Amino acid sequence: MMLKKVALLTIGMLYLCLLHATAQPTQIKQVAPPFWWTDMENPNLQILVHGDNIAKFKVSVKHKGVKVKEVHRLENADYLFVDLYIDKKTQPDTLVLLFKKGKQLFTHNYELRKRKGFDGRISGLDGSDVIYLIMPDRFVNADRANDVDMRLKDRWINRDSAYYRHGGDLQGVISKLDYLQSLGITALWLNPVLINDQPGDSYHGYAATDHFEVDPRLGGMTAYLQLVEQCHARGMKIVMDVNHNHTGDQHWFIKDKPSEDWVHQHEEFTRTHYRAPTVFDPYASEADKRTLKEGWFSNHLPDLNQDNPFLANYLIQNSIWWIEHAGVDAFHLNTYAFSEDNFLEKWGEAIYNEYPQFSSFGETWVEGAPSQAYFHGKNNFKNDFKSNLAGVTDFQLYYAVTQALNEPFGWSEGISRLYYTLTKDYLYEDASQNVVFLDNHDLPRFFNSVGQDIKKYKMGMSFAMTTRGIPSLNYGTEVLLGNSTYGDSRTDFIGGWPSDTISKFSNKGRTALENEAFKYTKKLINWRKHCKVIHEGKLMQFIPEDGLYVYFRYTDNDAVMVVMNSNKFEVLLDTEKYNERLAGYNTARDVETGKLVTDLQQLRIPAMSTLILDMEEQEEAPVVSEEEEGY
Repeated sequence: MMLKKVALLTIGMLYLCLLHATAQPTQIKQVAPPFWWTDMENPNLQILVHGDNIAKFKVSVKHKGVKVKEVHRLENADYLFVDLYIDKKTQPDTLVLLFKKGKQLFTHNYELRKRKGFDGRISGLDGSDVIYLIMPDRFVNADRANDVDMRLKDRWINRDSAYYRHGGDLQGVISKLDYLQSLGITALWLNPVLINDQPGDSYHGYAATDHFEVDPRLGGMTAYLQLVEQCHARGMKIVMDVNHNHTGDQHWFIKDKPSEDWVHQHEEFTRTHYRAPTVFDPYASEADKRTLKEGWFSNHLPDLNQDNPFLANYLIQNSIWWIEHAGVDAFHLNTYAFSEDNFLEKWGEAIYNEYPQFSSFGETWVEGAPSQAYFHGKNNFKNDFKSNLAGVTDFQLYYAVTQALNEPFGWSEGISRLYYTLTKDYLYEDASQNVVFLDNHDLPRFFNSVGQDIKKYKMGMSFAMTTRGIPSLNYGTEVLLGNSTYGDSRTDFIGGWPSDTISKFSNKGRTALENEAFKYTKKLINWRKHCKVIHEGKLMQFIPEDGLYVYFRYTDNDAVMVVMNSNKFEVLLDTEKYNERLAGYNTARDVETGKLVTDLQQLRIPAMSTLILDMEEQEEAPVVSEEEEGY
């Protein structure tokens, strides 16, 4: 009996030693998510384990509050999907996953961290925000040491090419936070920061090769977490760019697919037609519907099949992982309409179940307000699809602004386009979280779109900052960055590289016209930052007449009046027509000049200009001279 007890004790000690082994065996190549948290709303976690013939192993865990519910094996023996149940009372600790095949045993330590909770970390977006969109590779190169990584396939830097990397990084973004905060920016939206280990043409970030790793040429995870932390310390938010539709063809789970239906397969290369309306077109052919959802974005960007439940879980958990790990405040969902509808619904439900204060907006590069509204989480459609999105990228207003400023006034042309576009907001329950923009990383610079006319630039900027929704500014638009060719939206911010002889970050490096645009934009954004009626107020617009478009943002106690004059001549406006909103106000403040307007019965509007009148005597933001702030 004593010998039996000793033998059992010895076996037990050997088992405990085995469980606490720290060396990762050669069988395991990837584990995703790489770690998780306790006290999540959803107690279920599915761990993807990738390794040579890993499917031949059984998996078990002995940990209080944690159990293996099921282990899934797909057609590729290099994958296991392990379903864990993690009781909400489970304490943070390291799980030891035991892999066993016959007499062969090894372990993998899996960390369960303490959930950080909200604690003001994750704020979401609202009407008080102004977003600044940055393509990190083209913004500022603050760390020359990470320009090239010899471990990766693309080892070239060439600023003379639109398709090569230029060397911008996350440390460069951090170095310009003072500039951005002075401009009045409250949220940073970075094009994807995930590693893109592709042979070339992946500077933009939309060809991810690992969903849990930040590209080392941008500074890696350390730099990204530092950026989020420093932004939050300043009261600024972070928008993460997420792409569920496709990855780079060098992604480890594309080179070694868990199953053939992990991506959409075709007998020959089939590209999506990009026509999102086929999703809801009552006359659409089944072939067109399939091509939208299943066609590849390009020949090196395979189309992920979110109808595969294991891929769907992987993507959902990846999004939750980034929110909890990095504390990002919102997502922009690229190529939103191209993913499977059922997946998009499940994704939205899972995100908001864990983070009800989080917000997401989807890219809806479509024609027509109904097409755009279909993908909004709060629309008035009687359809089965509910996206759960807080907002969408408002391409309809983008089209309308450009046309409004380039066309002569007419019944439905010119500045009337703004009016008619906004009348279609009846399609939404709430359009206040739609993201309004004048240009972005895929579009020509706004200044070029309006013929490099500074008056039109100011009119467009004033509209974007005063209409309903959340305005977004592409990096450098405030200093008229770019030239007249397509691709100017991705040009370098001049002054962000040590070799640049001038800097557009400084008033001394800008031309008189660039400084005029910068000062106007800065004043407008900082006024907006402190104007609650713009953040929270309703919108009332009046039918455009004689080249004039008038609208109000208002609450019960406050109002802002906006008059856009698209004529090439000055107009003296009789305001009696607008007494519905002007009643009770005797004076107003001209936002651009700061002057008090004491006669509201007649307003003088210069040619091709916008008059913004603040009807409330609000507390003004502290004024800092450009000499003091260095910009």
